[in-house]
Amino acid sequence: MTTKVTEGAVKVATKIIDTATDKPVEVVQSLIKGLAVIQAFNKQQPKMTLSEVASATGFSRAASRRFLQTLVVEGYAKQEGKLFSLTAKILNLGFSYLSTQDIWQHGKPLMQQLVEQLNESCSAAVLEGEDVVYVARVATTKRIMSISLNVGTRLPAFATSLGRVLLAELSNNELDKFLSRCEIQQHTNFTKTDKAQLMTEITQVKQQGYSIVEQELELGLTSISVPVVNGMGSVVAALSISTHISQTDTQALIINILPALQTCADKISLGY
Repeated sequence: MTTKVTEGAVKVATKIIDTATDKPVEVVQSLIKGLAVIQAFNKQQPKMTLSEVASATGFSRAASRRFLQTLVVEGYAKQEGKLFSLTAKILNLGFSYLSTQDIWQHGKPLMQQLVEQLNESCSAAVLEGEDVVYVARVATTKRIMSISLNVGTRLPAFATSLGRVLLAELSNNELDKFLSRCEIQQHTNFTKTDKAQLMTEITQVKQQGYSIVEQELELGLTSISVPVVNGMGSVVAALSISTHISQTDTQALIINILPALQTCADKISLGY
């Protein structure tokens, strides 16, 4: 759910507008701000001072201090001198989600079989905001990306085959809104950044039932993804195989990898 704050917000609870339904809902502002403090920490800034947290979130130093101290008391953060950082307990928040998704306990062995069959890495992801978030992954010993991919990794949806499969589930109006607000960046010389071109590409993905993205996120990386559906036929996740473009061309992806990937996705879908 995407929301926007209306005027007259109060400190504890406020009315906001759910942009998906244009209806007001009541939320706890302090919880929203607390989550913003947690999300302020990232790979570039794993440790921050109080002033840096306040700057990153736009909150006052006093408010930032209260949120940080609460996180420290609850064990989700620690303080070393002037520096604050998150603790491993923060992972409980993500694992709480994964523990409710029995589907991936069923799907992980199927992904493992696919990886053994193709000797290529397999990942599953869902759409979250402008990103895809990895919810399951089985890797080979091959290293094809400069970054490590793990459960919880976020990648831009518009530039990934996983993302385009998930975006293909949106209506034309929803997709237009997504691309209008999405931060579209040039990651390589091959990245498609034109909105009209992306609309056409994603429409084609919906028609053909799979997406292939070559070198748009990282040079040398190519991936193919297919949808995972629930019992109602709605796309709930995407499944992908990633490889290096020097090892597998587009034709080989379609002939050798796509059928096996679709079979695996169909078996996972049976668990929904």
